[in-house]
Amino acid sequence: MKIHASRLGLLLLSLPLALGSISLSAEANPTSSSTVASTETKTTIPQVSSETQLKAIATDPIAQNVTSVSQLSDVRPTDWAFTALQSLVERYGCIAGYPDSTFRGKQATSRYEFAAGLNACLDKINEIISAGLADKVSKEDLATLQKLQEEFAAELATLRGRVDALDAKTAKLEAQQFSTTTKLSGEAIFSVSGATGANPNNSGTNTNIVFNNRVRLNLLTSFSGKDLLITGLQATNINSLAAPLGYADPLGSSSNVKLGFENQFLNFNPSNSNTAAANSVNLYKLLYIFPVADKLTMFAGSNAEVSDAFPAISPFASEGQGSISRFGQGLNAATRVSGGTSGTGLAAAVGFIWTPSDKVDFRALYGSVNSAIPTNSATTLLGAGFFGGSSVAAAQLTLKPTSTLDIGLNYANSYHQINILGTGLASADINAISGAGTALTDPIKMNSIGSTLTWRITPKIAFNLSGAWIFANLTNKDASTTFTSWMTGFHFNDVFNEGNTAGLIFGQPLARNAVGGLANPTGITAKPYHLEGYFNFKLSKNISVTPGVFFVFNPEGINNAPTATVGVVRTTFTF
Repeated sequence: MKIHASRLGLLLLSLPLALGSISLSAEANPTSSSTVASTETKTTIPQVSSETQLKAIATDPIAQNVTSVSQLSDVRPTDWAFTALQSLVERYGCIAGYPDSTFRGKQATSRYEFAAGLNACLDKINEIISAGLADKVSKEDLATLQKLQEEFAAELATLRGRVDALDAKTAKLEAQQFSTTTKLSGEAIFSVSGATGANPNNSGTNTNIVFNNRVRLNLLTSFSGKDLLITGLQATNINSLAAPLGYADPLGSSSNVKLGFENQFLNFNPSNSNTAAANSVNLYKLLYIFPVADKLTMFAGSNAEVSDAFPAISPFASEGQGSISRFGQGLNAATRVSGGTSGTGLAAAVGFIWTPSDKVDFRALYGSVNSAIPTNSATTLLGAGFFGGSSVAAAQLTLKPTSTLDIGLNYANSYHQINILGTGLASADINAISGAGTALTDPIKMNSIGSTLTWRITPKIAFNLSGAWIFANLTNKDASTTFTSWMTGFHFNDVFNEGNTAGLIFGQPLARNAVGGLANPTGITAKPYHLEGYFNFKLSKNISVTPGVFFVFNPEGINNAPTATVGVVRTTFTF
């Protein structure tokens, strides 16, 4: 039997009679299958094999019910079965067509597609009988249906079997689904690393080869489709290589030789001096983002970082795929100041995002380290309260004058109740303004400015340049220090194979540039320099391996210190 209306089966799939997602063409196209990818969770969801047909329907105007097959102007069937079904269709309205009254078909429909139409009429008549309107169905129609059922018994049985299987799978998915509003994404990093070039002035030693991990799980929840609640959990056991080398600050939080995926504090909360065991699961992110106007978005969170709000201009800024060093990530010191990229979500923050055009993006925030603590104590060195403790007000203007050029301009105004910077980039972070008469307990105020530029020279080569200045002053003493840092490098895409990336980086880590008043650091007058190379090799869509090495000349600005060499092999799993 041939019916020159290939769209018949497709149109019938759109009927609201449990046919909309039935696989009807498996015999005709046994390889038809598809996946739907989620950009946030990076997971795939298998679909029924009728998706090809459903996509065809989706590209056409919405199907509408018609009252007569004769309204479908391009159908000229001659088979008795179609004529019988046509009679049923005209009486019971169990078929759908397009708004311009056509099927738009030039190929023969299959028996399974035709059986779908018959099944629709059977369901419609069952509805009528169940509603107590059996007298509306004639004996002739029932006889016709019986004859059609006999001829298409095999197709109807297959069709209904697939419906039952689909219903069972749907029920199982509904029972086992994680959430209707939340998607889960994750990242697991394994690293093998080691370092040489210990500081002889600080009893430093070259490190052993170590094997560490960091795991993050992010729950991404949307209640309206336009908002986003980010809940992040993490566990890590990455011990700093800086401490044994003799190049870390007293808290072990900041150094020129920190790894890019290493948290600023290892299971230590500087806001209340609490500690936890390695690989303890902690809440490192809790942030809600929601629109308030056409081009204005607000955000607020109790665990957040500046880098959550400000777009990264640097092509190296990916802890799992980019630079292997903290400095090489390319987030300038004005972005990192006050723990803005600590990796532990130190601060509570509120702010806004204003995007007046595709070429201009302006963001600003206020953050407080100890917003949850009601009063100062001996263990809350950074103060207490949302407005009473250490805080930062920061902004970033992002400009995109051309499709190949991104520019970021940063400013931050910070106040800390102790003498620290909070960048994590150098041991000078602690006792930042040092000299006779200064102390760690001295409050400090900072004005930080920075800029970053990325120029995509070709689709596969990008040039990056960034710099920052931090102007720091003690608030209770005449002592000041200016810190500077800059970095430049090239980023390469699709190296040897699609998806592979590489980076070559050179720059000056954060260093004291000028001092005033009581400030007079001794033995720390050399300029440190950083040289790095890495290659990120994609084993698959979700697995990458990144070998790399970086050298720090004159680490921490210590006069006559040997060059520090750090080698890393990082393996990243995303899911």
